Amino acid sequence: MASDIVPIRLSLTAGDLVTLWAPQWREDGEEWEAFLGDDDNLFAFPDVAQLAAFVRTAEGHDLVDHPAWGVVPELSVAELTPEDTHVYDIVGVPGVVAQEPDTWTIGELAETITMVTSLADVCGLDKVTAVLDSTPGFAMLQQGTLPFTGREGDRLWSRLVSTVAERWDEVIDALDAVVATPDVDEKALAAATVEAERLAEREAAAVASVRSKHPDASEDDEEERELEDDAVEEAVEEQVVEDEAEQEEEREPTFWESVGIDPIRIVLADVEYVTLRCYLGDDPVFLGSGGKIDVFSSERALARHLADADRSDDDNDLTAASTWDEVLDKASVGELEVTVDELNTYVLAGIADDIADGTLTVDPTQLDLAVELMIDIGDWAGDEVPREEFAESESLGWLVSFVIRPDPTRLAPSPPFDTEAAKFAALVERVRARLRAV
Repeated sequence: MASDIVPIRLSLTAGDLVTLWAPQWREDGEEWEAFLGDDDNLFAFPDVAQLAAFVRTAEGHDLVDHPAWGVVPELSVAELTPEDTHVYDIVGVPGVVAQEPDTWTIGELAETITMVTSLADVCGLDKVTAVLDSTPGFAMLQQGTLPFTGREGDRLWSRLVSTVAERWDEVIDALDAVVATPDVDEKALAAATVEAERLAEREAAAVASVRSKHPDASEDDEEERELEDDAVEEAVEEQVVEDEAEQEEEREPTFWESVGIDPIRIVLADVEYVTLRCYLGDDPVFLGSGGKIDVFSSERALARHLADADRSDDDNDLTAASTWDEVLDKASVGELEVTVDELNTYVLAGIADDIADGTLTVDPTQLDLAVELMIDIGDWAGDEVPREEFAESESLGWLVSFVIRPDPTRLAPSPPFDTEAAKFAALVERVRARLRAV
């Protein structure tokens, strides 16, 4: 399953609309993908405040059963604001294809077409699918500029441009038809609007600061715009940190937070396991020893194991944690509740296949978490291979870095990615080999 639900912005006939997208996740052996909506409509809103008000109060929609939905109603307006990498200008596609098919044009178009494809699949828009299937160029965008070079590439690009010119209105009309903006709770909207105004003030102050430092720059200056965009992004991040700090002050820490030990879930293609991990200083430590992690089929099974644990057992590296006895004390009297936070769910299943399909199909957050777990396990077990493979000097590490930290000034990895996918799959099996089912 995906580790999160992503705010996105879609540019359609009605303007720039915000909604939520759940990238592909695995559940009960099946892959799913969804958007905020119901059986008939895609719910989208003209501003983030309305989106925030809706998700904080509404109950009847398609994302309620998503594994990560529980955290969404607690998100701030800043956290629900789509990042620049999740903005899709669907009405602007004709303008994009009017440009030369260079790396930037193909990259921007590929991202938009991938999102349109997902919308068509999830919303059952056969007309949109028919347009995208009418020329092979749409399906080949994820391969970068290579398919569009040479004489055959020119023909391929020309057919794609012609299709957009002749039929893109069909795509927009079909998407417009399924978009709806439901009513929102007025009290929740008022609170969210205050948040949005505070964020807007912070963004405006950041832009003003940049302009004061560059008084001679024009508004059309590209470098100036980049500086302002960076300032706005930093302002949003600061607002998120501030909102999170306020939320932390308002609630009591959980038991696991107080002891500094985290229940974690590891999801493989055929099985899911639960175990424990903490950090002693900067060093990861897992429940287990000798490079083998003790894992359990469920939270309840882990709690039962801890209730029966021998305090004198030295075959467990977590005994080095000063709070370990507190965990055993609570378990021994039947009061220990093992709950895995969504951010501590590590999905390794399916990533290798996604890498093979292309960088645009990989969920950056899911990949980032997977890499974090693999490196943690390697460091704990004294295995240097994961850290070496994920170094940017290696092909897999370069691809991972590009997906997790996208930068338009960097050269995109070139397909095919079979080698990188095989390396990632081998690292997953390396993790599997270190799991000791109890």
